[in-house]
Amino acid sequence: MLDALNTPATPLHTVRRTDYQVPDFLVPTLHLAFVLDPDATLVTATMQITRNGTHNRPLVFAGDDVNLVSAMLDGVPCNPIVTDTSLSLADCPDQFELVLVTRIAPATNTKLMGLYVSGGNFCTQCEAEGFRRIMFFPDRPDVLSCYTVRLEADKTAYPILLSNGDKTGEGDLDDGRHWAQWVDPFPKPSYLFALVAGTLSANRDQFTTLSGKTVDLAIWVAENDLPRTAYAMQALKDSMAWDERIYGREYDLSQFNIVAVADFNFGAMENKSLNIFNSRYILADPETATDFDYDGVAGVVAHEYFHNWSGDRVTCRDWFQLSLKEGFTVFRDQSFSADHGSHAVKRIEDVRTLRAAQFPEDAGPLAHPIRPESYMEISNFYTATIYNKGAEVIRMMHTLAGPEGFRKGTDLYFDMYDGTAATCEDFVGAMEAGTGLDLAQFRLWYSQAGTPKVSAVLTLDTGSQDAILRLAQSIPDTPGQAGKTAMAIPIRFALFDRENGAHRGEQIHLLTTETDEIRIPGYVETPILSINRGFGAPVIVDAKRSAEDLAFLSAHDDDPFGRYEAMQQLMLDTLVDAASGSAINPAPVINAVRNTLADTALEAALIAEAVLLPSEAFIGDQMLVVEPDAIHTAREMLRSALGTALAAEWHRAYTNHDGKAFEISAEAKGGRRLKNVALGYIMAAGGADAGALAQRQFESADNMTDRLGAMQALVNSEAPERQAALDGFYSRYADNPLVIDKWFSAQAMAGRADTPSAIAMLAKHPDFTLANPNRVRALYGAFGGNQWAFNVSNGEGYRLLADLIIALDPINPQTAAKLITPLGRWKRYGADRQKLMRAALERILSTPNLSKDVFEQASKSLL
Repeated sequence: MLDALNTPATPLHTVRRTDYQVPDFLVPTLHLAFVLDPDATLVTATMQITRNGTHNRPLVFAGDDVNLVSAMLDGVPCNPIVTDTSLSLADCPDQFELVLVTRIAPATNTKLMGLYVSGGNFCTQCEAEGFRRIMFFPDRPDVLSCYTVRLEADKTAYPILLSNGDKTGEGDLDDGRHWAQWVDPFPKPSYLFALVAGTLSANRDQFTTLSGKTVDLAIWVAENDLPRTAYAMQALKDSMAWDERIYGREYDLSQFNIVAVADFNFGAMENKSLNIFNSRYILADPETATDFDYDGVAGVVAHEYFHNWSGDRVTCRDWFQLSLKEGFTVFRDQSFSADHGSHAVKRIEDVRTLRAAQFPEDAGPLAHPIRPESYMEISNFYTATIYNKGAEVIRMMHTLAGPEGFRKGTDLYFDMYDGTAATCEDFVGAMEAGTGLDLAQFRLWYSQAGTPKVSAVLTLDTGSQDAILRLAQSIPDTPGQAGKTAMAIPIRFALFDRENGAHRGEQIHLLTTETDEIRIPGYVETPILSINRGFGAPVIVDAKRSAEDLAFLSAHDDDPFGRYEAMQQLMLDTLVDAASGSAINPAPVINAVRNTLADTALEAALIAEAVLLPSEAFIGDQMLVVEPDAIHTAREMLRSALGTALAAEWHRAYTNHDGKAFEISAEAKGGRRLKNVALGYIMAAGGADAGALAQRQFESADNMTDRLGAMQALVNSEAPERQAALDGFYSRYADNPLVIDKWFSAQAMAGRADTPSAIAMLAKHPDFTLANPNRVRALYGAFGGNQWAFNVSNGEGYRLLADLIIALDPINPQTAAKLITPLGRWKRYGADRQKLMRAALERILSTPNLSKDVFEQASKSLL
């Protein structure tokens, strides 16, 4: 079927990791001059170029939608060969100066890559290959240059002119225009270049480094948004202090700027000293941001700042090494967030994200290792595997090395590769050299896709009184990979004595073979197994523990993640059985949840996470064939049973955390979390007063967490107060795009039969636009994650998403491509849904002039 489908407008080219060649030419210094105009910006690049090695190949630079105005080689006009995607010049000397002038149109750049206009301001996004939309250049991460940038613009329209490095000069021109010059002394690849120009106001502060240097900090936003930047500024200072304390990394320039923009394909970008952020990860106050938003701001600010070393000072040699910077930095930001909140809850949140996004990716047609072997469009490899699984691989190295050994390894890595473009192998090698570990087998985590499955069977040898733990691992086949080699998997476990309810200490066993056996002496009866404690390895564990053992662990495990995991497994077993046709038996779950709610020693946030039912998507991941209707029915039945049987406990939990003035402390956030989980169960029980309770919370809330929590509870219900809450929320926040995104998402995620028709109506709402990625993700991204509504049996969900992708592709192919994922899981469903999902993918692929981004994702999804 694929042979009959259209090919994309841009010619296909598969890039392979094994084809890597060093660049033919290097550009040690680069001077850029911008004469900024929304419709016709002139860019002059003065490049000092050096031939790299002995060869006579022509100079070839990449380009994309740029117009060459002029070219000069060593002061003499030249005539390079220019195509839509490249500029080439033969017979170049070994060292020379090349001056290129290009003209670009930022105002019409809807792809939001390169230089574009957002909210009347100029901004850039150059990762991965956006710089070629500004200037013909060797736009690859292993060409590092020292940049000097001169910006010129109308002073009234664009009073603020920012770029990388430190500002070294500024002044006025005669025609109402002005200029500013920025110099970055640290060599960087073109993907880290940035500029911003516009009408912006700054929240300014300072940070004093360990060596006593003062760094000027600024967060630039629209003036009316300044009050909502205080939390981000504190997060930035906390990140700087944490990186000094934990990794010994001090900031290296005298200025650090952050700019928030409304239109952005990513969460944020770590451009050297000029981070550009999606505004949703900067702006926060109690009225408009939830507790999750606050956590997101802190985590993303930390992530982008930490890139200053793990990504900027040491960058990646090629895009196959993307996890070198992203996996490592995600691990760093996760650790930072855990240190500034609850370690237990942060670990649970990170694992939930991994299981929701990365495990299905590993099990589907788009599975790839954290160091991929090939790609057609690099933007498609900004995936949960690269980021989240990459972080888990770093975490395992941290476990094996210990905190001190890991620090020695990272110190050596930064010392060895500062100012260079490195590889994943370079990182692992530095870790070996710094710790003395042998990571030869561990390297398979970088080259093998798929989530390993570990079975664990615990028995008792009554003769020797040895507890025997038998482990077996298997790695499923994935596209292009079959018959895989056993991985090195650190397994953390403990054995609880049934008589005294305690264990004798946690053990870490490195599983390196397909099967292994561990004997632990001194047991007269089979102990209770707590395994993969702390989620120490990104694997699926099949331990086949009884409901009684899981209930015990949910009440007594001293590992918080183990306690949470036992409760989730108990719920999962119940729900999978019910969805598969067995009669539901809620009693063990009800008793376990009751015991957890009664445990006053637990923090409220951990209780809230533990008593939440697994998502419908995660339940489906446990089944051979996903049955959305059966899963939804089973989950709603168990929710209702829990809400009804524990009505008093839910009301008590709600009351205990209600009526408290807003604080941003971890304790206060945990209280709000439990309160809103309790409200959800009260609504599920269907009591006569449930809707009124949610409406009262909605109207009296002094913070977005409680207001949105109440609206979400109502949106998922048939309560008469539902529409009033939706209308009230919209009218209150109609002028705040980030909050209106929440309004769209709440309806897209509703567990109601009419959700697909609601999506169709919301797509016609005056506030819906294809031009803003946040708005598209808020509606269609959320809808694609709503398993029951998206997979409605008549295929309406698939049609809606395919329509959106086809309409969005010409405007923003990067965002469009990332929305294909739910359709790519068609093999997990029954025959009728498979047919409908394949038809949607084939319709996308039959669209004329499809982008490479969407073509690659859709075509691979059909395989």
